[in-house]
Amino acid sequence: MMAVILAGGKGTRLHPFTITIPKPLLPLGEVPILEVVMRQLEAAGVDRIVLTLGHMAHLFTAVLGDASRWRARIEYCVEDEPLGTAGALRVVNHPDETMLVMNGDVLTTLDYRELLAVHRDRQAWGTIAMSHREVKVDYGVVVSGADGTLTEYREKPVIQYDVSMGINVLSARCLEYVPRGAPFDMPDLMETMRRAGRTVICHRTESYWRDIGHFDDYVQASEDFAKDPGRFLPPRGGA
Repeated sequence: MMAVILAGGKGTRLHPFTITIPKPLLPLGEVPILEVVMRQLEAAGVDRIVLTLGHMAHLFTAVLGDASRWRARIEYCVEDEPLGTAGALRVVNHPDETMLVMNGDVLTTLDYRELLAVHRDRQAWGTIAMSHREVKVDYGVVVSGADGTLTEYREKPVIQYDVSMGINVLSARCLEYVPRGAPFDMPDLMETMRRAGRTVICHRTESYWRDIGHFDDYVQASEDFAKDPGRFLPPRGGA
C-alpha cells in the first residue's frame, strides 16, 4: 500500500518557528510530527511512503535519517516550483492504483485501514476524511428582512460543520484530471471529478484530529501528545 505525504509547503502561518525548520518537522515532545505520521502509516500496513518536498527539502533527509530504519520504502520527490496539494502528485513515480494522500502536519488517531476499506468498497475515485467541528458564537445573532423587520434572533448559537482532515484516498485514475504546468489543489481535484460524474465520497470519523497550522493548534497538539504519546505513536517494529 502506498502513501503520499505532502510536505512541500512553507508553513507561513507558523512563523517564526518555520523560518528555520519545515512545519512537518516541528517536534511533538522529542518526535517530529512527520515521524508520528509515518509510524502510524507503517502500523496501518503502508509499505511505500513518498514524500513530496519543496521548502528546505534537504532537512527532511537529515532529520529522518537512514531510510533503512523504516519498514516502508521511503522515496523523496522534490518540486522545482510549488505545484499545489494535488499537482504534487505529478512528481510521484509509478503511483499505485490506490494512494493515501495526506498532509504531513496533522496529528490524528484516524483508522487508516478503515478509510482505505471504505474507499475500495465504494469503488470511489476519491475519498475525503472528514472531522466534525463546532464554533460557538459569543454574540446574539440577529437576522432581519430588507425592511428591517426581525426575522430571527439566536442567542450565542453554535455553528456545526464538517471539515476536510487533509487526508484523502485517491485512485491513480484521478491523475487524468490533474493539469500539467500549473498549481492545482486537492479541493480543485475533488470538485473536478465530482463535476465529471466520478464517485467522490466523504468519510466522517470521530477520531482525534488537529491540523497543526496555527500556533494555538500546535500548542494544543503538543499538550495532547505529551499527556499520552502511546495514543498516537505505535511502537517501533509492530502495529
